[in-house]
Amino acid sequence: MTSPRRFLALLLAGWVVIGPWAVLSGCASYLPDKRLLQYLNQEGFGKRYVGDSQEQNYLSIGDTVTFIDTYNPEISATRQVDVDGTILVDQVGAVWVAGYTRSELESYLTQKLSPYYRETDIKVTITTGGRKVYYVLGQVTRKGAYDFTGDLTLFEAVLLASPKPNAANLGRVRLIRADPRNPLIIEANVSDLWERGDSTYNIPVKEYDIIFVPATFLQGIADFISSLFVPVISVFREVILAIFFASNPEISFGRGGRRQGF
Repeated sequence: MTSPRRFLALLLAGWVVIGPWAVLSGCASYLPDKRLLQYLNQEGFGKRYVGDSQEQNYLSIGDTVTFIDTYNPEISATRQVDVDGTILVDQVGAVWVAGYTRSELESYLTQKLSPYYRETDIKVTITTGGRKVYYVLGQVTRKGAYDFTGDLTLFEAVLLASPKPNAANLGRVRLIRADPRNPLIIEANVSDLWERGDSTYNIPVKEYDIIFVPATFLQGIADFISSLFVPVISVFREVILAIFFASNPEISFGRGGRRQGF
């Protein structure tokens, strides 16, 4: 057998022996870590207490609960939902309430107090104090989280964030309703409202929605060019400053970074 053939035979033999082990080890390295899986979001936005506050408000951290029993006036208190999602009820101790709607909490507290009283009829009032928010990002002046107060449309949310003139592409605004399994992304032409009076895509905003205002085509080109030249300009500036101060050692910086010695 000639030398090239011998080399090829050895190569093939090595692959037969080592190849399957390499594939298996490669697959093993990509197997999901069980510790990681238990922390990954499985439903909704990722918040622990979620719902649709416009349909029926639900309790979250920082909200205030006022409850009273119409049969037993001594059962009456106002409590703030603690960081662990509980409130303190004198008769039964700490009670988990975060995530409950008003009607659900009335039934739950009635059930909790029923062993101690012959008749109970709990009435609950919820005062929102915790943060239910939505987010606006992209080409807007005031990007970030906004308190969600309800009955808000996409047009109003974009307007509150102050789109940047000549930079915000209001024809392709995206509303993102995040979910690990069934995410919803709606692209809307917000300018249809004042150009044609068409409110089809002026949809209601919900808590934890993400509104993204993209850049116009020209703004995108400008940003790309800027990203290319800014590093070069920064390096060039540092080199010039280094040469300048090397040739003028008497110049120093005083307090506040002001140059002295001129």
